[in-house]
Amino acid sequence: MENPGATDLLKKVRKIEIKTRALSHQMFAGEYHSAFKGRGMAFSEVREYQYGDDVRNMDWNVTARLGSPYVKVFEEERELTVVLLIDVSRSGLFGTRERTKRDLIAEIAAVLSFSAIINNDKVGALFFSSKVELFIPPKKGRGHLLHIIREILDFQPTEDGTDIGNALRYLSNALKKKCAAFVLSDMLDVDAAGHPRYEDAIKVAVNRHDLSVIRVFDPRERTIPNVGLVHIKDSETGEDAWVNTSSRKVRESYSKWFTEVERSSQALFNRYKIDSVDIATEDDYVKNLKAFFSKK
Repeated sequence: MENPGATDLLKKVRKIEIKTRALSHQMFAGEYHSAFKGRGMAFSEVREYQYGDDVRNMDWNVTARLGSPYVKVFEEERELTVVLLIDVSRSGLFGTRERTKRDLIAEIAAVLSFSAIINNDKVGALFFSSKVELFIPPKKGRGHLLHIIREILDFQPTEDGTDIGNALRYLSNALKKKCAAFVLSDMLDVDAAGHPRYEDAIKVAVNRHDLSVIRVFDPRERTIPNVGLVHIKDSETGEDAWVNTSSRKVRESYSKWFTEVERSSQALFNRYKIDSVDIATEDDYVKNLKAFFSKK
């Protein structure tokens, strides 16, 4: 007898495949290709030195063997390796409008995956919470792509928290060759003052890979509504407390903290020249992503 859960999952996979494949073909393939083409140079051949050649490209082994100067010739690397670092922590389950942050991340990840496949690139995925939950090494092909999408839709993490630094360190160790890495997360991995805890890891990763951040958020996260005394619980730590939202001081303090979180994160991205885009759960992510790729 067929498993109803598996059947429902296949329907979801098929639905998101149809939607995101169309978007990738119609809207993102061009922007994606333009953003990354020619990002690297691959060795092609050697030829005799000609006046004006860059001496830094001299092939000294061949020169010594043949007794005359030879240089290495390079060409643009057209094949790209794309890795999606997907935040599956419990904070992604928050959403007050049409979808949760996790839903939004899933659709964006699927669009990026299809764009990579259309461009004949390899694509892989790293799912992380407070640890690396799953790593799917980069490969080509529709079957591999659908495997990633199934995991995006159905993955259940074993831990609740967020450790972006750990995910970035894992990526740096797992892939020695340069890749285009996208961090899809709300980036809420900060200390009590609202400052990012992952700067050291970003400093290493950005020197090895072409790193981009797609930061998702829900508009309701930025402010606390005045609804009286409420009981709140941190979805990642499990800590709970009663909060008097009628207090202007409480509301202003929270807004100030969240503003500092966003300011500190953006300052970090600017410092290391990391391309980033903010997308809300109520946004038209198609428009935002097109603008993001156009700027790269």
